[in-house]
Amino acid sequence: MRLPIAIAILSGTIAMASAKTPVQNPASAQPSPSVFVNTLMPQPAHLTEQPGALVITPSFTTVEGHFHDARLDHAVTRALNRLKERTGLLIANLPADSASATLTVDVDGPGEAIQSDDENESYSLDVTPSGAHLHAATDIGAMHGLETLLQLVQPDGEQFILPAVSIQDAPRFRWRGLMIDCGRHFIPFPVLLRTLDAMAAVKMNVFHWHLTEDQGFRIESKLFPKLTEDGSDGLFYTQDQARELVAYARDRGIRVVPEFDMPGHTGSWLVGYPDLAGGPGPFHIERRFGVFDPVMDPTRDSTYKFIDAFIGEMAAIFPDPYMHIGGDENNGVEWKQNPRIQTFMHDHNLKDTAALQNYFNQKLLQILKKHDKRMVGWDEILTPDLPKDIVVQSWRGFDSLAAGAKQGYSGILSAGYYLDHMDSAEDHYLVDPIPAKSDLTADQQARILGGEACMWAEYVNGDVVDSRIWPRTAAIAERLWSPQGVNNVDDMYRRLAAESIRLESFGLTHLSQEKIGLRRLAGPSSEEAGDMNALRTFVSVLQPPDFSGIASEHRTTLSPFSALTFVLPPDPPSRHDFEHLVADYLQDPVAAEAGQTQLTGIFDAWIAAEPDLLRMMANSPILARTRPRAEQLARLGTLGSEAVSYLSSGQPAPQGWKARQLALLDQAGRLQCGVRFTVLQPLRDLVNSVQER
Repeated sequence: MRLPIAIAILSGTIAMASAKTPVQNPASAQPSPSVFVNTLMPQPAHLTEQPGALVITPSFTTVEGHFHDARLDHAVTRALNRLKERTGLLIANLPADSASATLTVDVDGPGEAIQSDDENESYSLDVTPSGAHLHAATDIGAMHGLETLLQLVQPDGEQFILPAVSIQDAPRFRWRGLMIDCGRHFIPFPVLLRTLDAMAAVKMNVFHWHLTEDQGFRIESKLFPKLTEDGSDGLFYTQDQARELVAYARDRGIRVVPEFDMPGHTGSWLVGYPDLAGGPGPFHIERRFGVFDPVMDPTRDSTYKFIDAFIGEMAAIFPDPYMHIGGDENNGVEWKQNPRIQTFMHDHNLKDTAALQNYFNQKLLQILKKHDKRMVGWDEILTPDLPKDIVVQSWRGFDSLAAGAKQGYSGILSAGYYLDHMDSAEDHYLVDPIPAKSDLTADQQARILGGEACMWAEYVNGDVVDSRIWPRTAAIAERLWSPQGVNNVDDMYRRLAAESIRLESFGLTHLSQEKIGLRRLAGPSSEEAGDMNALRTFVSVLQPPDFSGIASEHRTTLSPFSALTFVLPPDPPSRHDFEHLVADYLQDPVAAEAGQTQLTGIFDAWIAAEPDLLRMMANSPILARTRPRAEQLARLGTLGSEAVSYLSSGQPAPQGWKARQLALLDQAGRLQCGVRFTVLQPLRDLVNSVQER
């Protein structure tokens, strides 16, 4: 059995300690049996446990110190409302004097009028049996401290407590972002708002809003109305909504950086304004996904006049110092096929389309500077000709990011944080913007601003997107906030499970969406027949295919999201839990009676599920597509049961048994039915541990 482990971070180092640390109950003269279970995420920079605990009662009150403003007032009110919902106590949101307040929020000042990546986000939090004190330099630091305070709340018998702790905290990286692509599939506005709430809960501070793509132009322009009239299918955000989102984000300490991709990925621009194009057209909203030929014409002054007016309009909506221009995946086909553009390149000594794109970026950079914006773009914009004040977002990997830093450019890492690739939380968690073995100097490391999780939307819509972003993004948030040495994967998963449940309070559907989707696929009679238990057993060991697997289905923007693939969460708990159950069992199979019992019960359930699954699939055409996987599950159950029997008894298997089982595992590992198993590697470990005669 694995005991819960908490991480206590002292002076930048990590001391592993039992999560069950006794604290005192101030409401009793006798020591309380209560324990501090550390489920903080992200882990603070410095955390020290203290004796005792603060009991939360209806008389819990809060006072703000010498400074407060509307943003701080809103943050405190939201925190008290959440505390009330969490504890079920009728906590009155009434002002208190400093002497009697349970929680004192002491803030030095408001921070920057327009939030930037230099904002002071540090805070300290001290909880004692008599009260709590939160100090921060700015509103934003106070918001982070309030989130930590809410994560500390835990039950203690019939009451809730705040364990006594002393925390001094600040982020490791100043850019901790989440990008959502709203161009390929439109993501409803309420989904974005609840995403911002969840980002704030895990201390992320940049929302990168990808607003334009070949498949849709998603932001209203009053100067150029055809951008949405002809390029959005009627699915776009109004300027009022954009302003509301910016204000909503700022109220939670989150910056909004919009992205308007150019010169490529601009098919939706060109439908309404074909004069911008480098080719003859005609142009249409793209229904497929990939890299397409339509591109802006960088040789015409009219192109830059259009962009100048548009950027000016957007700059009035998005006050952040940064604006993202994309700049990626321009294949240059239309530029090569246009004789006039080829003549322009020759006359300006531009040797290839990459040089022409650099020419475009130089002109675009001047427009951005005119509107007081710093350029952010993907790897492709990085050329020695651009000034050092641009920011490069790397999708190619750390080597590309490091090369930019060595040349003097600031950068953001996104490689390794692509949520649409369906990697595990563990995979994301172990990717670091500055790896421990990096050869970057201190000055070069300082140019790595942080990282961004990326939710590209080829294969998500508003119903699916929550489950693709959460809870894995919380693991990325910790990597970008906490000290580099906070890297215990097992403990991350323990705390991630708790944080996943907490995130539901914002209306996220990452947990409920699977249950709803399964009921829809199975039909109303399945619950009455008792078949849902078999279906739950089946899906508990399945997850979606990786990006290439989904892409192989050749979906378009018009494809439905009804398949089992889109019901399943990436990296379900079964994967990590089953890995550890098998690993623990294999340490001593003969003596591991508890492990044998658990594994045998699991394998028996897989085998028993098959008849109910096949009966259900006979009445559900969509589920029926996964029938081969249901049949494989029963065979995997038999494989596992036999392996445990041989290992626990110490008896060898017949000659050739192992080869047959490994062949079955190879077959189960092939892409099939739009789903993949989570349990194949541990099963392979079991088979390989069996001896043959």
